[in-house]
Amino acid sequence: MSTWPPSWLLALCSMALLAPLGSAYQPPNIVLIFADDLGFGDLASYGHPTSATPNLDKMAAEGLRFTDFYSSSPVCSPSRAALLTGRYQTRSGIYPGVFYPSSRGGLPLAEVTVAELLKEQGYATAMVGKWHLGLGRNGMFLPTNQGFDHFLGVPYSHDQVGSCRGDGVGLLGSLGRSFP
Repeated sequence: MSTWPPSWLLALCSMALLAPLGSAYQPPNIVLIFADDLGFGDLASYGHPTSATPNLDKMAAEGLRFTDFYSSSPVCSPSRAALLTGRYQTRSGIYPGVFYPSSRGGLPLAEVTVAELLKEQGYATAMVGKWHLGLGRNGMFLPTNQGFDHFLGVPYSHDQVGSCRGDGVGLLGSLGRSFP
């Protein structure tokens, strides 16, 4: 019968005890910035010769930088819906215009957002800034009902004033038509 030297036994026990600590997976932090009216060439990290964007450049240098991207719509609400759901905005009913304070609708609660998927993986989620995907009655379409733990921002554009009760006429389309 062979015996293990005490030093081997100590090393083996140490490895067994420390293995869970060393193998604990730490998911990466995710910061996704969605900016209105920001072109591909507007940042120094993407080649603009005179833009001073040092903090964004640092994030681009140390993180994942997207170089091939497409806009699903030329206006805000449909583009935001497509980004959050990964679906064409027409499939979510967020087309062709943007939400206004008088709009009744919003991003349907049945749509699965990236925030909901991340929460399933144990992430804490927050949305900061302009939501622009509807308010609804009693805030039913706000980010905190779409998978985000926290929301600090405005429900619409800063230039849109008026009631945020969500009991108005509907979605005003890009051609001036009203959509229920």
